[in-house]
Parts: sequence; structure tokens; C-alpha cells
Amino acid sequence: MAVTTTVDSDASVGAAVESDVIDDDLIARLAGQARARGVSLVGEGGLLQQLTKRVLEAALEGEMDSHLGYGRHERDARRDGNARNGRRSKTVVTEAGQVELDVPRDRDGSFTPRVVRKRQRRLSGVDDLVVSLTAKGLTTGEVSAHLAEVYGTSVSKETISTITDRVLEGMSEWQNRPLDRVYPVVFIDAIHVKIRDGQVVNRPIYVALAVTVDGHRDILGLWAGEHGDGEGAKFWLRVLTDIKNRGTQDVCIAVCDGLKGLPDAVAAVWPKTVVQTCIVHLLRNSFRYASRKDWAAIARDLKPVYTAATEQAALDRFTEFAAAWETKYPAIVRLWTNAWAELVPFLAFDTEIRSIICTTNAIESLNARFRRAVNARGHFPNEQAALKVLYLTVLGLDPTGRGRQRWSNRWKKALNAFEITFDGRLSTPHS
Repeated sequence: MAVTTTVDSDASVGAAVESDVIDDDLIARLAGQARARGVSLVGEGGLLQQLTKRVLEAALEGEMDSHLGYGRHERDARRDGNARNGRRSKTVVTEAGQVELDVPRDRDGSFTPRVVRKRQRRLSGVDDLVVSLTAKGLTTGEVSAHLAEVYGTSVSKETISTITDRVLEGMSEWQNRPLDRVYPVVFIDAIHVKIRDGQVVNRPIYVALAVTVDGHRDILGLWAGEHGDGEGAKFWLRVLTDIKNRGTQDVCIAVCDGLKGLPDAVAAVWPKTVVQTCIVHLLRNSFRYASRKDWAAIARDLKPVYTAATEQAALDRFTEFAAAWETKYPAIVRLWTNAWAELVPFLAFDTEIRSIICTTNAIESLNARFRRAVNARGHFPNEQAALKVLYLTVLGLDPTGRGRQRWSNRWKKALNAFEITFDGRLSTPHS
């Protein structure tokens, strides 16, 4: 088995194994010998673990050769008095499990290995695995148990937390990255998390998810609000100004769930943006005031309201709904009455635009992932810990860190409807 180490301009070393130098016959013989001797291919003491040890030790010996300027058995080639000085044992965690390495030493202690650096206890592949598992929603305890069960590797919960902290720099870059000039739709919603700040309190963390002109979902950022109802227009002005300063000069429709102060802030930042109440949230909030046995009937009677062809038709259907339900559930009627100003813009849109605004697959699927990650942890020690877990969830959706996903194969029809309805704002360069 041939292993080649390469050094890039940053002096970082990676192992490069060319596919055409791997001897398939050798691999087959090794696997056959392992089976004949009852040695498993993976797991503790398995073939993969033994090969990992041999390959890493060979790479370390190669680095020592390069450092000294002569090979292991070329004793007469010494020039500066430095020489090999035995080995020291070191245990590292790899994707093949824990491996005990014999690391070569030199007399003057100047040897600095790069394949497995001094004080390094894990190979980068293990760190990547920890980040990936955490991004899928596993807690630190679950990740630790998984590594122990599958790889026979002991990694403490504290170490796992330290490993995932490395994403914080990437999170900062992501939160401040440049954004698109214009978005057809931006959904704004909140997820509540428990944060231990002196005492455990519920804190809202807001997420903005956009639909891009080319039909992708783009998670624009995460913003932590304060406990209680203290956000208001001032808070939202800060959030929306942040989005604008990162490049977004126009938004056609902003969809939200009656967030206090948001419509006023939208008007201040993007005067031409239509603020639309999220129909899905409005329906869900309606059910809070009703007995479960009435949910189906309420949903049936409300559907003609938000699917009406015109605003007048919607008003007529809502009058019928109020006549049927106001006596029993007056709070539902008041909820829709108060939201009416942000509901009626929806009724003027093409059906393709309505389908984008009404879909439950946009912000809801994202929030479902967020809730799973949050609920698995109970509460967080601070705001940054909560944001880190939510950002890891974003990475789980898109490992590039962009937080983008393809929207729908039907997007082109919706794009045409947006272009006509909003007078070419999606394609006209902003002055």
C-alpha cells in the first residue's frame, strides 16, 4: 500500500492516496487473511483499525525521514548530529476507532509531525463526524454513545462540545455573508428556546427564510430576541436593516405571524413590500381557542375565506363564518378581524403566488428540525449555545453552510406570476 503526503502553501499536510496505485489484489489478500484468522474487518482490533495504524505510522516515519534528511537505516548520512531517538506511544481517535501509534522522536526534540500533530488526539475525520451527527440533531450524550457503540471510541461530552464550538467562526461568517439584491418572498418566524440566564426563561430566536429568484430556499439568518414582548418595531428595524445592509434592496412579500412592530419596520426598510399574514399560522392560532372536536369544522368553514377569488367574496364568507361560530368562539372571529389588513393582500395574488405563501413546506419544515434539536436538549446555558445548535441544524440541511435548498419544480410558473404582479422588480437592477 503506497501513501503519499503532500504539503500545501499553508504547510498543512494531507494524505493523498492515488486510486491507480492501490493494489486490488493486495487488498483482497488482506481481507482473505483476516477472514481466515477470524479477524473482523471493522471494530476493535479489526483489519481497518490495523491498517489505519500501519498507514499513519508509515506516514510519520516518512515525515521523520524528511525532517532529518535521510532514511531510517542510513546512519552514515547524519550531518547535524540530530538523529532518531526511539518512539513514544500515543492514542488517537480515528474513524476506525482508537488507534495506539508509535510516534518517532528525534534527539533535539525539533521534530513536529503534521499527519498527527503534537497533542492532537483526534483525526479531523472524527471531528467532521461529530459535527455532522450534531447537525442531525443528536445531543452531546447521544453522539458520545454513538461513537462508543459503533467505533469503540471514547469521546466525552465536554470534548464533543469543544469540537462543535469550531463552527462558531463559520456561523459568524454565515450570519454576515452578502445576500441577494431582491427576494420574491421572505418568511419570518420564531422558535422559542429555554436559556438559563440566572434563571431558565423562554427566549425567541427568529429566523428569516427567503425564496430566491432562482427558486431556492435561502436561510438569511438567526436573531435572538429578548424574553417577553419587548421586541417591537425597534427590534425589527435592526433585524431588517441588517438584511438590507448585507445587500437585499427589495422584497416583494414578507410573510409573518402577527409579530409586533414588524409591519412598521418593513415599511421603513422596504416601502414597496407587501406584508402578509401567514395563513398556516393564522389557522393554527385559531385552533388554540377551540375544542379539538371542532377543529375540522372550523378549518372547513375558514377555507372558503382564504381561497376566495376576491376580497369582497372573502369578506362575505367570513361574515358567514362569524355568524356560525362567534357565539361559541368569539376569540377566533376577533383574531381574523384583527389580522384582516394583513390577510387581504393575499387575495389579490395569482394562484401560483398563493401556493408559495400558503405552503407548509417552507418555514414549517425548517422549524420542525429546529424544534427537534431544541427539545432534545431541554435548555441552553446561554444564547450562543442555542444559536450554535440551530446553526448546526442549518448545516445539516446544507453542508456548504449557505442554508440553501431547491424550492420546487413548479417554481418557474410562480416566478412568471411574481414578475408580472410586481412589475419586473425581480429582474430590474436596483438604482
